[in-house]
Amino acid sequence: MRKFAVKILLQITLASLILLLAEICHAAGSTTVSVSATVLSKSICKFMAASAALNFGSLDPANSSDAIINSTITFRCVGSVPNATFSISQDDGLHETGPGANRMQNTTVTTEYLSYTITLNPLSSTVPKNVVQTLTLSGSIHASDYQNAYIGSYSDTVVISIAP
Repeated sequence: MRKFAVKILLQITLASLILLLAEICHAAGSTTVSVSATVLSKSICKFMAASAALNFGSLDPANSSDAIINSTITFRCVGSVPNATFSISQDDGLHETGPGANRMQNTTVTTEYLSYTITLNPLSSTVPKNVVQTLTLSGSIHASDYQNAYIGSYSDTVVISIAP
C-alpha cells in the first residue's frame, strides 16, 4: 500500500509540475510573424534615359494657333520570356488640377499657371525583348490659354512610369 501511495503522490507531483511549467511557458509571451513575398514579372521594362524634355519654346500671344510639340523617349524590355507586355502611365505633373489637367507654373509669379496636355503613344503593347522601343510624347497648349497668360517662363515636372 505504501508503494501505491508513493506512486500516486509522484503522479500528482509530476502533474503539478507540468501544469506549473505550462503556466510559466505561457507567461513568457508569444508573437506573430508576418510572412510575405513578391513574385517578380518575367519581364522588366526600363527607360534608357533618366529624363527627357518637352519644351514648347517661346509662345507669341499674337499667334492664333495651338502650340503642339513632340518628343520621344526610348525604352527596352528584358527578361526570361521572348515577349514583354508593358503599360505606361503619367502622374499629370506637380500642378495638375485633376486627372488629365496638367498645368505649368510661372517660375516668377507662382500663382500663375498655363494649362497644357500631354499624350503618350503607345500606352501599352507586347514587344519582343531586347529590342529598343520608342515612346512618343505629344504636348499641346491651346492658343487661348497662352494668349491670355501672364508673361514669363513656365515649367512643370511629369513622372512617366513603365511597368513591368
